[in-house]
Amino acid sequence: MIKNSISAVLILFSFHVHSQSWATTVQTPPNDQLNPYYPTNQPPLKSQHLVKLPVGSVIPQGWLKKNLELEREGLAGHLGEISAWLNKKNNAWLNKDGKGDWGWEELPYWLKGYANMGYVLNDKKMIDEAMVWINGTLNSQRDNGDFGPYIIRNTTGKRDLWAQMLMLFVLQSYYEHSNDPRVISHMTRYFKWQLSIPENDFLTDYWENSRGGDNLYSVYWLYNITKEKWLFTLAEKIHRNTANWKLKNWLPNWHNVNIAQCFREPATFYQQSGDPTDLQASYDNQSFIREMYGQVPGGMWGGDENSRKGYTDPRQAIETCGMVEQMTSDEIMLRITGDPLWAENCEDVAFNTFPAAFMPDYRSLRYLTAPNMVVSDSKNHHPGIDNPGPHLNMNPFSSRCCQHNHTSGWIYFAENLWMATADKGIAAVMYSASEVKATVAGETQVSIREHTLYPFDETISLKLGLTKSVRFPIYLRIPAWCSNAKIRVGNDPVATSVSAGQYVKLDREWKNNDQIYLEFPMKIKIRTWATNKNSVSVDRGPLTYSLKIKENYVRIDSKQTAQHDSKWQENSDPSQWPSYEIHPTSDWNYGLIGNPAEMEKNFSVVRKPWPKDDFPFTLSSVPIEIKTTAKKIPSWVIDQYDLCGELPASPIASGEPEETITLVPMGAARLRISAFPTVK
Repeated sequence: MIKNSISAVLILFSFHVHSQSWATTVQTPPNDQLNPYYPTNQPPLKSQHLVKLPVGSVIPQGWLKKNLELEREGLAGHLGEISAWLNKKNNAWLNKDGKGDWGWEELPYWLKGYANMGYVLNDKKMIDEAMVWINGTLNSQRDNGDFGPYIIRNTTGKRDLWAQMLMLFVLQSYYEHSNDPRVISHMTRYFKWQLSIPENDFLTDYWENSRGGDNLYSVYWLYNITKEKWLFTLAEKIHRNTANWKLKNWLPNWHNVNIAQCFREPATFYQQSGDPTDLQASYDNQSFIREMYGQVPGGMWGGDENSRKGYTDPRQAIETCGMVEQMTSDEIMLRITGDPLWAENCEDVAFNTFPAAFMPDYRSLRYLTAPNMVVSDSKNHHPGIDNPGPHLNMNPFSSRCCQHNHTSGWIYFAENLWMATADKGIAAVMYSASEVKATVAGETQVSIREHTLYPFDETISLKLGLTKSVRFPIYLRIPAWCSNAKIRVGNDPVATSVSAGQYVKLDREWKNNDQIYLEFPMKIKIRTWATNKNSVSVDRGPLTYSLKIKENYVRIDSKQTAQHDSKWQENSDPSQWPSYEIHPTSDWNYGLIGNPAEMEKNFSVVRKPWPKDDFPFTLSSVPIEIKTTAKKIPSWVIDQYDLCGELPASPIASGEPEETITLVPMGAARLRISAFPTVK
């Protein structure tokens, strides 16, 4: 449930003390002081509840590391060799005058994930390749402070600054990795140039006007390092000229990526304004789009290209770009507010929607993915899907935005698993096998190794590495779905009320090799989507489960289905980068039997071996399946748009025999029914 009030967020420190004075429950980590070890909001900006650690502080392990390695060996790692937009010959990002055959959002979209993967995986080849573009970008700065591609929009006749907003993210991560002072001088000169642009010429084009919040984010990042007060004047100018994301029960536009990326703009500005209505607006945006178009599982909503009145069925899709930007927004909102809501949503998207947007080898991806999706082909499904064209197949060149932008999804998620806290501690805000190294109280270095198969398994262990004993707080987010979490330190149970959707704060003296054990019991729960024809979805812990549909992968020629704006480099070989259609070879039109309030007793969990390759996102490798009973609904068929038909209203009668069906984690099902009708 999206919060309609931010009162809980503004509580600095709400807790219940029990028999162990060092173990308490808190709504959010505090923001009543500044972490002295990491760049965080400096006065007069509102203090952050959580502070991002520098890139490379968190090293993913297990299935998350496997996903990054697959990306490195797949499309993300090789786009520089095959995408014409990344051709170094006459590229505007490498030319001082900003002119060239190639140069807009594609390069920084790709680079902000690719470079960070290189830093985190400690891959010299990737880092060296990233440095070609980073050095080129820094060297492209002109005398007036402008840099990168010099693009004048035909629609406005004005200078377009959208692509530069993306490159600023690249430079910020590079600075975290290197402390290269060129980044600070580069951004300072660029922002002074932005301040000089006449008001009527600033952020006038559609993309930059929608997405000015990204520019604002970078201005505050620089202020927290330089403390130059004139940056607040620029921030006000950016906010004033960005689309109004504070509209009540409306949005400036309905493009799915814009919404996922831009709903956070008022909350970003709240850090300067201190106006609670700014923060509330971002909560309201999140709530509004999901009430209108997001009554579906998976953390996203029906966006296609644009959310449209009347198109709310779970067969409506979302761009892979939208998934990536929503996860990024969740991570930023989490740092601003400390509110566990944002971690919950980020995990929902990351675990349930994002993995199924890719082929298992990450050599191609799908532009659009839906909760209910029973065909993944090359047909034009417009107007059932808003986008005309072959947008449902797995294609390395399905669309140039998602083709390049997908790279930051997993790596940003990995970087934000752990965060520093204002009171010189550390917080586990999302969960996955990893190792974090951070500075805590007393300027002490701590390493924490997290061993877990979460989200597939219920247990997590944390082992601390310290050179000396030291007292500092560790915050552990308790998932909102978990009503009976258990925590122990060594052999001692933590004697405090462990509340779902909050944090447990362990503030004590820690010593080398101390261990913390978490248990998040996962029960099967049924969610009813009353405003979407009373359909239901099946959850176990943070995972939503989908019908297991047998998948037939058909290889097709990528040249025939590549979009007109996705272009190959001259010497690349498209045959080495094939596309795939995925067709069902088993029935999909099932309804679950019974009353949703009593349905949970009809489910049984089947545990399978953990995959040897650490990749649990295929039908054959999932470590958990669920068995239940269902009946076919003969009237629920492929419709006139060659899409999964819209849901029939529940409950529906069916004279078909009862069958046992298998459900698998939604993220492993590239064809899936995730929102089910119910059968009387």
